[in-house]
Amino acid sequence: MALPIADRWFERQRVGDDITLLWEPHVVRLMRCNIWHVRGRDRDLMIDTGMGIMSLVEAARDLLDKKIVAVATHGHADHVGGHHEFDETIAHRLEADWLANPRSDRHLVRTGRDARGRSEFKVAQYDVDDGLVTALPYAGFDVADYEVKPARNVRAVEEGSVVDLGDRRFEVLHLPGHSPGGLGLWEASTGTLFSGDTIYDGALIDEFEHSDIPTYVRTIERLRELPVAVVHAGHRPSFGRDRLVELCDAYLARRRT
Repeated sequence: MALPIADRWFERQRVGDDITLLWEPHVVRLMRCNIWHVRGRDRDLMIDTGMGIMSLVEAARDLLDKKIVAVATHGHADHVGGHHEFDETIAHRLEADWLANPRSDRHLVRTGRDARGRSEFKVAQYDVDDGLVTALPYAGFDVADYEVKPARNVRAVEEGSVVDLGDRRFEVLHLPGHSPGGLGLWEASTGTLFSGDTIYDGALIDEFEHSDIPTYVRTIERLRELPVAVVHAGHRPSFGRDRLVELCDAYLARRRT
């Protein structure tokens, strides 16, 4: 059955005075990344950029009134598709090359179409079929032709690196497990964590070829002890410390040996 044409590709919600959430409503839930715009005094952050099917810069042009640093919480296609639109990208050193030189074997749009990819998703309680979008951005668009474009000026960061917006400072946390170079941005002064796919309010995926469960367990143990006030995750709604502890405990009960 032919897919409808979307009226618009992005939706948004103001989360606070300085934070705006954007998302792609016509991407299936599994791949529907949270895109976070964080306003700073001297520069802004765009934390993850979605699939890159349509221009994020055009959709968010009214927000982009100063220099933007695009942060990749990890290198999966549903989080980095729009990074090529920005002049500066930050990624953990273990996945910086994933953005500079994207490869089809990390391309989750295609991974979801083959038997191996389906198996990985179903283990994590997600059903994936051939349709990863529920509408087309314009007539004639073919998902099969979609590719992630290389990001420009990718800067590799490490645990403890600081992203300074002038009036806000975020510390880079290396949070491996879901992928080797997963990172979070931690603002200790407000207890705010941008966690990517390391922790979100849903079934965590830890059985990709490049995932590592023992490492993931150590990362979740670390997050459980973090004095978090709010987690802005890579998927699904934000949550506070009590829910963070519940999610961590559930994962640890399932995976600790």
